[in-house]
Amino acid sequence: MNGGFFSRKIILGTSVGVALVFMLIGIIFWGGFNTAMEVTNTLTFCTSCHEMEENVYQEYTHTIHYNNRAGVRAICSDCHVPKTWGHKVIRKIQASNEVLHKILGTIDTPEKFDAKRLTLAKHVWNTMKTTNSRECRNCHDFTTMNPETQKPRARKQHINAMRAGNTCIDCHKGIAHKKVHDQLTDEELDKLSAPDPALAMKELPPQWQAFIDKQSAEKHATKAVVSAPAGDSADSGDSMVNWGGSSEMLATLFYPGQASLEWVLRGKDHGGARPFKAGDRCFDCHVEETAEIGEKIVTGAKEGVEPTVIPGKRGSIPVTINATHDDENLYLRFSWPDSEHAPVPFADGGKMDPKNPMKLAMMISTDDVEYSDRAGCWATCHADANNMPYVPESGEVSKYLKESRSKIEVRGRGGKPLGGWDKRNSDEEIQTELDAGHFMDIIRYKAGEKVVEDGYILSDRVMEGGQGAEFNAHLKDGQWVVEMKRKLLSDQKGDISMALDQTYNIGFAIHDDYSNSRYHHVSVGYKLGFDNDEAEINAIKH
Repeated sequence: MNGGFFSRKIILGTSVGVALVFMLIGIIFWGGFNTAMEVTNTLTFCTSCHEMEENVYQEYTHTIHYNNRAGVRAICSDCHVPKTWGHKVIRKIQASNEVLHKILGTIDTPEKFDAKRLTLAKHVWNTMKTTNSRECRNCHDFTTMNPETQKPRARKQHINAMRAGNTCIDCHKGIAHKKVHDQLTDEELDKLSAPDPALAMKELPPQWQAFIDKQSAEKHATKAVVSAPAGDSADSGDSMVNWGGSSEMLATLFYPGQASLEWVLRGKDHGGARPFKAGDRCFDCHVEETAEIGEKIVTGAKEGVEPTVIPGKRGSIPVTINATHDDENLYLRFSWPDSEHAPVPFADGGKMDPKNPMKLAMMISTDDVEYSDRAGCWATCHADANNMPYVPESGEVSKYLKESRSKIEVRGRGGKPLGGWDKRNSDEEIQTELDAGHFMDIIRYKAGEKVVEDGYILSDRVMEGGQGAEFNAHLKDGQWVVEMKRKLLSDQKGDISMALDQTYNIGFAIHDDYSNSRYHHVSVGYKLGFDNDEAEINAIKH
C-alpha cells in the first residue's frame, strides 16, 4: 500500500486529502459568508450610514417596534430581510442596488430622502403584498393571536381579513416610519389593500371561533337583563311611563369634529373606509372606544379632524338609555351627567346658543337609506355643510342625504371640494325619493325654549311637518333626565312609521353647554327593535 489513507482515491479520482482540503475551504468560506451576511442584518450595520440613521432610524425609535410593554424589539432586518436562506440571499442581491444609490448620493440628505420616501415605501409595500407579509408573520400570525386581548376594532378587522384574504400590509402601513400612505391616490390605496381570495380561510382558527361564539352567548344573556333606571324620576308621578322592566343600555356619545361622511368613505383619511364600504357598521369597530376617539378629536390630538379646539370641552358623554313601548307609543329615556361650562372663544359670551343649555336630537331611518345601516345619522353629515371644511362661500348648507344629489365628491380629484351641495336633484326626483321612504326622520328637543321640532332630512333639513313627540326633561343635582314619547304610526310627511316586527337605524346627538351646529356629541348608529334581543336598543313592552 502506498500513500496511506489521505492518498486514497474517491469520487472522480479525487483523493481523500484533496477532498478534505476543499471541504475545509468550503466550511471557512461558508462560515465567513454567513457571518458577513448576518453582520449586515444587525441594527448597528443598518444605521451605520447617515441616510438611515438621520431619517428612518429616528422615526423607528418612537414606535412600538422599538419600545413596548413586552420588551421585544424588532430591528430593521426582522421586517426587511427574510429568515429563510434562499429568500435572504435574493434580498441581499437586491440590496446591491441600494448600495449603488448610496454611492451615487441619491438619498444622502433628509431633503433628498423625503423626496424619494413615497417611492421607497411603495417598493416595500409591493414586496410585502407579493409575499403575504412574510416578515410580519414571523412575529404576528392569525393562528397564534389571542382575540380576547385585542381591541374591538382590531378583532373585527382581523376576522374580516381572515375571511376575505387580506394580508398584514393591506392595513398596517406607516407603523414604523413616517406616514406617507396618505399621499397615495385612492386607486393606488384600493389596489394595495385589495384582498386575495386565495389567502381566505375556510375556517377561522379555533380560538377565534370560540371567541365569536362566546360573544354571541354573552350578548343574548345581557339583553335578557332589564332593570328599573336609577334616579328620582324613574317611577315618580311626573314620569311618562313606569320604567321598571324597560331595557337599559349605555351609549357613549363622542365629539366628532369635522369627520364627515366623505371623511369616513376616503381611505387616506379613515383607515376603515374599505370595510365600511363592504358592509361593516361603525358600531362593529368603534362602540367600545368612542370615549377615546372623542378625547383625541376634542383636544386636537387627532390630526386633521378638529382645527378649532374649544379648551375644556369634554370629549364624550356617557348616556344611559332606557326603552319600552306599548301598543301605540315608543318611550325612550336618556340620562347623563351635566358638564362644567367651557366658554367658546369664538362665541359672544362664550355660548353659541345662549337660549338652550341643552338640545337632544335623534334620527330614525330604515335600511333603504344608503349608509344609514352602517353609519346611522352620520349619513347626513357632509364635508360641505355649515362649519365644515368645504362649506361654500355662496351660502349655508344644511344636512342632506346622498339620495338627493346626482353626485357626491368623495375623493377630491384635481382639488375638487368634497360633498355635493351644488349637485341637488330636481324637485320631482326628490319627491320620488321622499315617497319611497328614502329620508331620515329627525326629532329635536330644545331644553331652554321647551320646543319640540319634528321633521326630516333628504335634500335639506326640514324641521317641521311631523306628528311631533312629547318630552319631559329636567336637570337636577348635575344630572340631565330626558323622556320622550312618540307614536309608532304616523301619516305625516317625513315620519317613519314603526312596525313591532322590524328594526330601525337610530342615532343620537346632544348639544350640551349651550353648543350649536357641529359642536355637538354624537353616537354611532344603533339598531332599534321591539322585544328583539338582537337590537342594541330593545324597546320592551311594559
